Amino acid sequence: MSRLIVSSTMPADVEERARRQFGASIPTKGDLPEDALLALAASEAPEALLITSRVRMDARTIAKLPESVRVIATFSVGYDHIDVHAAHERGIVVTNTPDVLTDATADLTLLLLLAASRRASEYHGIISAGWGRRLGSTEYLGVQLTGKTLGIIGLGRIGQAVARRARAFGMKIAYHNRTRLTAADEGTAHYHADIEDLLKVSDVVSLHAPGEAGAPPLLDRERIAMLKPGVILINTARGSLVDEEALIEALEEGRLHSAGLDVFANEPRLAPRMLALKNVFLTPHIASATQETRSAMGHRALDNIAARLAGELPADTVP
Repeated sequence: MSRLIVSSTMPADVEERARRQFGASIPTKGDLPEDALLALAASEAPEALLITSRVRMDARTIAKLPESVRVIATFSVGYDHIDVHAAHERGIVVTNTPDVLTDATADLTLLLLLAASRRASEYHGIISAGWGRRLGSTEYLGVQLTGKTLGIIGLGRIGQAVARRARAFGMKIAYHNRTRLTAADEGTAHYHADIEDLLKVSDVVSLHAPGEAGAPPLLDRERIAMLKPGVILINTARGSLVDEEALIEALEEGRLHSAGLDVFANEPRLAPRMLALKNVFLTPHIASATQETRSAMGHRALDNIAARLAGELPADTVP
């Protein structure tokens, strides 16, 4: 019998610890489908589940878990794939993995920003097609970041790490949070209490706010229309934060210069019109994908599980 079921394959060092410490049951490849996960839980009666954001733990699924389950640890910062209220109703603690994704996600945000501002997708297309002629002095011009205002929506751990990196490119930082940061955390960033005010002054907008299941897009059609002409939009947070149809229209019409996106409304399926755009740089929801980060995420999740099974409150308990 396993004290822990892991829904997906993990880095080797994480799997080794999970088996050694908890006798974990882990798939040999890929993810366990929901029915297989529930069947295994029914037969093994585990005390803990370690899942990824690809596993939906809604109220219906949680109701089918055996009484033995005491903790669901998600291998992610976001937890909108889990009905936390339903878990709490069953006495199940939910944990996530904050902090350890910060640098990897901030790095990818800058990759998207540089690629979108300098038309990297188009440049790569030219090279892939064999180049063939020298480009004129007014062709395929990008946008220089020096002196531009980066508007960050959600200046938390990741947002602050992005701000530090962006300052190295000579960018000015503005931000919107639900509550203003302390002077020490804010630094030289300019606070906007109203998100609309931030949108109107930003040359680049980068999203780092949490997603809420069922919530309307943070950047809806009206707010996208407020953006300055030629704005660059970066999203490494949640696809649900943006009205994707309105974004595609703004990119098609040239009202936005470009976008760098790691997350999408219906991933892993992409809208055909999105794929047809030349002024986007797209990555497949891969912001945390470094060897160091994925290993750290796994061990953070196992630390939380160990604390719960020892009768303690895990450090990363989701309220």
